[in-house]
Amino acid sequence: MMPVDKASVYVDGEQEALRFKWIESERAGHDLGEAAIRRWVQCHWWGYLRARWLEHLQGKRFWVELDRGDFGLLQRRFVDESLLLDRILDRLKEGKENLDIIVWAQEWGIPIEPVLEILEALDINSRRLAARFAPSA
Repeated sequence: MMPVDKASVYVDGEQEALRFKWIESERAGHDLGEAAIRRWVQCHWWGYLRARWLEHLQGKRFWVELDRGDFGLLQRRFVDESLLLDRILDRLKEGKENLDIIVWAQEWGIPIEPVLEILEALDINSRRLAARFAPSA
């Protein structure tokens, strides 16, 4: 068994925010400071967190702040629904929400029960963490 890469969404997210600040400051020609960090958190934190959470569920990387029981969940469940699961994950990676996925399934004539079962297991709306490193406004 390969060793699992463990990481922190807060440490990694802060590095992403600092990288964003540096790039945006270079473009502006001066240091944008905490305003750039706040902008990254406002514009990118939830998408960043969702992508890390999907990595965790797929067993690609263990994020220490996320539920230990969720790690690799998708490797253990939905083996018979792997194609449907992949299509749902594609939509989640695009930032789609549960309702978007349900509408997509209905429009394409996909049986709703397995879609709902996958969405309930993923439970995307309960997987929210606030960015701890964001400077106060």
